[in-house]
Amino acid sequence: MSFGSRQEVVGRLRRRYERAGRVYRQRLIGQLCEVCGYERKYAIKVLNGNRSGPRGLARGGGQQRYAAPERVVLAQIWRWGDYPCGKRLVAMLPLWLSAYERRRGVLDEAVRQRLLGISAATADRLLAAERAHGRQRRGGTKPGGLLRTQIPVRCESWNVDRPGYLEADSVDHGGQSTAGSYVHSLTFTDIFSGWVEQDAVWNKGAAGVMRAIRQIEADVPFAILGFDSDNGAEFINHHLLRYFRCRAAPVDFTRSRAYRKNDNAHVEQKNWSKVRQLLGYERFDQYELVEIVHALYRGPWRLLQNFFQPVMKLTHKHRRGGRVHKRYDRAQTPAQRLLAWEGLRTDKRAWLLHLQATLDPVALTEAVDRQCQQLRRILREGRRHAA
Repeated sequence: MSFGSRQEVVGRLRRRYERAGRVYRQRLIGQLCEVCGYERKYAIKVLNGNRSGPRGLARGGGQQRYAAPERVVLAQIWRWGDYPCGKRLVAMLPLWLSAYERRRGVLDEAVRQRLLGISAATADRLLAAERAHGRQRRGGTKPGGLLRTQIPVRCESWNVDRPGYLEADSVDHGGQSTAGSYVHSLTFTDIFSGWVEQDAVWNKGAAGVMRAIRQIEADVPFAILGFDSDNGAEFINHHLLRYFRCRAAPVDFTRSRAYRKNDNAHVEQKNWSKVRQLLGYERFDQYELVEIVHALYRGPWRLLQNFFQPVMKLTHKHRRGGRVHKRYDRAQTPAQRLLAWEGLRTDKRAWLLHLQATLDPVALTEAVDRQCQQLRRILREGRRHAA
């Protein structure tokens, strides 16, 4: 039976069903099952109008729990938080609600409790209209030569149970050309916690990269135990090799296979979410931009990502037929994962807790926006002078 025919049959039987008694209703349900091939329970729901069978029929449902106040709060935090998925947004709400209330007023306690108890699927459903409008988003690697023979290749994943094992990568900001001099972004991510550190260098020379790594090692709340990079000359050089090997507790310095990005999957996925979404694909060939991007990476962007942006970690995956099924843990910020680690030093734990208590995620977001606007203003002026 065609879709239109089923719709016509249901419409006629429903009018009779509304006026019929119990015995006659049983006969109408049987007729609908026989003619349309429905299961009996589904036929009852269709005739009652509680679910949409054929298109155009009324859809019922329980009382709506979430209304306009919850939608407004969710949408605003979703925009401030850089458009996260529902699972990450739910984990962000306890961290961001107090900042929202400082700017938009104290929420009703019932609204606050409903928001804190919302599920990821419901959050996605409430934001469906916002997502429909779209998001407002704001490799020239050379091999390291014969030195690569001194740095072992790591093909398998580190089986880590503590922070300190970093993956490193660089992103060029040369626009459509790799000719000349321009800014490069360095990204380092800790596999255990997801903690991200970034910096900007000019032409990714060995001296600039070394300064950035020294500064990052001094700032991270854990000791570096392992360092894995791709085969670019900014990492595969004698300076970095001596820096990691010639110390009392040598760092396990390894590299990935050539042209195998999955060997550095933890940091490769950050190239989009932590670099391109923030800075885009324009050419940064003005030297003054190095300091601006450096201040952005080492300032508000670093704190916002590590203290207020939850991430999910893959726990296991298995193949069933032609599909790979993945399971992830509960979304947590990198700072929360470090605080949950029992081996964290007392002074570092106190520093993390104190810093988290003094930070405001919305203020950090506004600071990031201001610095990005300054960056775009300098780029526009540079293009005007070049023309």
